[in-house]
Amino acid sequence: MNVRKWVRKEILEQQAYAADVINCQIKLDANENPFALSPPLQAKLLERMKAVPLNRYPDAGAPLLRKRFAQYYGVNENMLMIGNGSDELIQILCTALAGPVSDLLIPIPTFAMYRILGLNNGYHVREVPLDNAFDLNVKAIVEKISKKTMTLTFISYPNNPTGNCFSADRIETILDKSTGIVVVDEAYFNFSEKTFLPLLNRYENLVILRTLSKVGFAAMRIGFLIGPPELITELDKVRLPYNLNTLSQIAAIFFLDHEEMFLDQIHEIIRERKSLLEKLSNLEGIQPYPSDANFIFFSCTLDANNVCKQILRQGILIKPIKLPRSGQTCIRVTVGKCEENEAFIQALKSVITK
Repeated sequence: MNVRKWVRKEILEQQAYAADVINCQIKLDANENPFALSPPLQAKLLERMKAVPLNRYPDAGAPLLRKRFAQYYGVNENMLMIGNGSDELIQILCTALAGPVSDLLIPIPTFAMYRILGLNNGYHVREVPLDNAFDLNVKAIVEKISKKTMTLTFISYPNNPTGNCFSADRIETILDKSTGIVVVDEAYFNFSEKTFLPLLNRYENLVILRTLSKVGFAAMRIGFLIGPPELITELDKVRLPYNLNTLSQIAAIFFLDHEEMFLDQIHEIIRERKSLLEKLSNLEGIQPYPSDANFIFFSCTLDANNVCKQILRQGILIKPIKLPRSGQTCIRVTVGKCEENEAFIQALKSVITK
């Protein structure tokens, strides 16, 4: 069957997002919270979910959730949209804002879905490599974003996969100079506590993304988009009416009702991040970089792909990352529980000391 006559060129020429299921004992590749809910809290959540009439549609637009999280973020309800994870909200932005000739800019390396969803919606994706300190090359970016065709710029803050928060003043320069919408994706905010929320009133072209995926509800796919009310009104025309299922809506409310427990887990992850960074720093041939997220990015003198394969043979899954400028492959490891991190360090030692 020749599908090429029907499928758009942009789709044919790209690779699908790789989310393979790989058997492992310790999973440290996807930046998830390693801690499960305690049994008493699991029971409470399941009790709420048991009352859901599964034969009925979810509340369209999740109005209760919208009200509660607007209060939580300190914004008006008409500035908030809720999505089936941040991915759907990125897709909604790309769909709503695409024109006949639209450019989308991303610094690289960064979250792969910005590029994929941009191409899927017909954008010309412009890529600008980060500088040697993994910060924004603001001069090169400004040269591109001042064009009238620049519709969207995505900035991961902290950046995935490098883990650092870009210089805030450089992001503000981009907001000042851009002719289009600038999206600051704060998926890892809980681990950095750095945000552009206070600047929403200053920049009409600023949109912020948040998610509950990294704090413990990755399975529920709950994302938030915060921006100007006029923009939210238009984006709402693109959002599917029942985009967030009822069980996810209940989970999101549950997060607010039990936030202290989730914050305890986040603080534990931050403590483990510090310990893991220190242990990596003490390994010969390993160069870890400072992280504001729940993962650590590091380079090594050995072949990174081979290192990942050998560690997987010991039951631990981590992620190789190829840098666009140098072609060098580095490694990203999620911060796990204490015993998981220790197992990873021992596995890494066994590989690099062969």
